[in-house]
Parts: sequence; C-alpha cells; structure tokens
Amino acid sequence: MLMRTDPLREFDRLAQQAFSSAGTWSRPAAMPMDAWRHGDEFVVEFDLPGVDPSAVELSVERNTLTVRAERRPTHHEDGTETIASERPLGVYSRQLFLGDSLDTDNIGASYDAGVLTVRIPVAEKAKPRTISIQSSPAADHKAINV
Repeated sequence: MLMRTDPLREFDRLAQQAFSSAGTWSRPAAMPMDAWRHGDEFVVEFDLPGVDPSAVELSVERNTLTVRAERRPTHHEDGTETIASERPLGVYSRQLFLGDSLDTDNIGASYDAGVLTVRIPVAEKAKPRTISIQSSPAADHKAINV
C-alpha cells in the first residue's frame, strides 16, 4: 500500500521537480549511455526506461548522430486518482560526433527493455590492411632500413 502523505517525501519530490532533469523540446535533458568497440563496430547503449519506441528519433547528419526521445505521461482511465507521480517526463537528447573512420551509411539500431542499442560499423577504408611488397631480382641484395 502506498502512503498518501509524507511531509518529508513531499518536500523531496518538490525539490526534485524544482531541480529536475526532465527536459523540454527547447532544453532536452541528457540521457545516460555506455559506448565500446567490439571488433569492427562501435556499440552505444542509451538508457530510455519507460519510453515508447515510437517516441525515439535517431538521425545522422554529416558526422553527428542525434538521439531524441520523449517520455510521455501514461494515460489513465477516467476516474483514476493519482497517488504518486515521481517518474520524470519530458524530452531527452544526446549527440555523438562520429569520426571519419566510421560507416555512417550502415548504422543499425534496436530497442529492447528500455535500452536503445546503436551499432556503428568501422568503414572499410579505415580497417587495417596488409600491403604486399614486390621485389625485383636486383633489389634482393639491397638492405632496407626501417
């Protein structure tokens, strides 16, 4: 059972609202993320708990990846009385500046359990490659200084 009134908790809630991290379209809040490289791709995970997948926008312009999401209030049936409303609502945004070594044409994304996972492959031109060295019979006797 939820307590209806708790003066200290209410003060806490009001303080959180006053200094809230909930964002607006003009001032979106940041979203937490983790990023790592795995083989030939970079993986970035963004925490978006309670965000409907249709409220998530992912775009790339030049070398900037932008993630915007909006956590909207849940609609209750008429006659429902709210007892507590502490989960932050609003707009969240994050921009990542991608290097030229990444293939922005083949970015993939999935959303599961409130986590947006973005996979960015390394561009073919940026992958390490071996260059063969050819020699002529006369060059076999020359030393190569490195």
